Amino acid sequence: MYVDDIVYIGSRKELMTEFKSNMMNRYEMTNLGLLHHFLSMRILQTENGIFIGEKKYVVSLLGKCGLKSCKPVSTSLVTNEKLCKNDGSDSTDERVYRQIMGNLLYVTATRIDITFDASLLARFMHCSTKKHLEITKRVMRYIQGTIDYEIEFEKGKQAILIDYYDIDWSGSEDDMNRTFGYAFTFSSGVFS
Repeated sequence: MYVDDIVYIGSRKELMTEFKSNMMNRYEMTNLGLLHHFLSMRILQTENGIFIGEKKYVVSLLGKCGLKSCKPVSTSLVTNEKLCKNDGSDSTDERVYRQIMGNLLYVTATRIDITFDASLLARFMHCSTKKHLEITKRVMRYIQGTIDYEIEFEKGKQAILIDYYDIDWSGSEDDMNRTFGYAFTFSSGVFS
C-alpha cells in the first residue's frame, strides 16, 4: 500500500476476488485492473511471469545528471580501486551528491546488480569528493549500457528466500574499510 494505492497479489484467484470484494464493500475504491506502473516501476504481466523494471525512471535520472547520451561502460566499478573518506580530491556539493545517491539507491529495488555499488558510495554522503562523484557517474554509465535489465519472476516457480552475509572488520574507522554486506534473493527472480 502506498498513500491511496493498494497492490495485492495471491496464489489463488478466489482468495484475490474475495479480498477485492471485501475491500470494495468496506471502503470507497476503484478497481483499475492489472498493475502496469507503481512507484516509477513498470510491471509487465504475461502468461509466463512478471517483469519489473525502472527504465523510464533511469532515463530521467541520467537526464538530470547530464548523462543521457553518455558512453556506457561494461563494469560499474574499477577492480581493486579503494575508496576512502580523504582521497586527496576536492570536496563536492554534498546536496547534489546526496540527491544522486538517493535516486541510485531507489533504483536498487529492481537493479540488484548495482546494490553493492550504491551501498558503497552511500557511505560518503557526508564527506563526498569529486572522486566519489566520478565513480558514481561511472555506475550510471554502467546503468546506461544495461538500461533494459529487469527482474523476471517466472510463473510456477516456488519463491525461495536466500540470504548471504559477509563481514570484514579490518582497517581503522578513518579508513572506512570495515565492510558488512548482505543480500537477499528469491530463487524465482532472475535478470533478463
